[in-house]
Order: sequence, then C-alpha cells, then structure tokens
Amino acid sequence: MNTIRPVSDLRNNFTEISKIVHETAQPVFFTKNGYRDIVVLSMEAYQNLQFESEVYFKLLEAEREAEHTNTRFSSKEVLKAMQKAIEG
Repeated sequence: MNTIRPVSDLRNNFTEISKIVHETAQPVFFTKNGYRDIVVLSMEAYQNLQFESEVYFKLLEAEREAEHTNTRFSSKEVLKAMQKAIEG
C-alpha cells in the first residue's frame, strides 16, 4: 500500500518519514496542493532500484543483440569466460 503524505510532513515529521522508508524499503509519496509532487526513498531502496534498472536494460540489450546473431553460448562457456575475466 502506498504511503501518501502532504509535502509539509517532510519538514514537520522528517524523523518519522525516514523511519518509514528505512523499515519498509518502500517509497513515500508527497503531494503539494493536492497534486503529486515528490517521492522519497531510502538510499538502499534507491540503489536497489538503480541496480534492477541496469539489469533490465542489460537484458533488453542482450535480447536485441540475440535477434541479430545466431551465435549462442552454453552456460559452461559463459561461466568459464566470467572466471577468466575475474582472474584478470
């Protein structure tokens, strides 16, 4: 369930809002004059969102590349290449 609060709560109840976003890992939505205005997330939730977005776009890029080539790799080949890249 979305938490929606007036933007004035940022000033008046910051500690409570901070606690909510950290404990729930969910955003708190704020309105200004009854309209959507801003969203507040914990840093951890924001970083997770960024990571998921990066993974999504990498997968989308891989799908597009796969449409234009017939080259495929087995999971063993991929794992071996990853280990080689990690080792240097």
